[in-house]
Amino acid sequence: MDIITLTTFLTPFLPYLLKAGETAAEEAAKKLGETLGANSWEKAKSLWSKLQPKVEAKPMAKGAAEELASSPDDADAKETLQKQLKKLIDEDKNLAAEITKLMQEDTEAIAQVVNNFNTTISGDNNSVQNTAGDGNKVIGTVGGNATIN
Repeated sequence: MDIITLTTFLTPFLPYLLKAGETAAEEAAKKLGETLGANSWEKAKSLWSKLQPKVEAKPMAKGAAEELASSPDDADAKETLQKQLKKLIDEDKNLAAEITKLMQEDTEAIAQVVNNFNTTISGDNNSVQNTAGDGNKVIGTVGGNATIN
């Protein structure tokens, strides 16, 4: 389970996923999905439908999702949500299996969205995997840190 890919994929959709059911949000999300790639909005909804009950039940996870939705470029918010999702998935093997299956069903849609965003990885001893797409490069390595664009 690649939590970084999951979080990066969901990030542009979070403002709309958190307002699911609102007509204006649904329409805006569909347009965003069309821009980011075919099936991406439907994939985001599928993934979120599995995660949302668990996220809603944990105040820290819910707060992290809301923070990232309001500040999608905030690396700390993204890292916090990643940690919270990892905890939720580690606690629930059925959820982990469902999310893994959904992510494997349409790797192209997920990769297309993820590749549209720059990802910054900070900290020590990180490993990067599943870097797909054209033009990816490491643009700085300092003390074990790397930034991927």
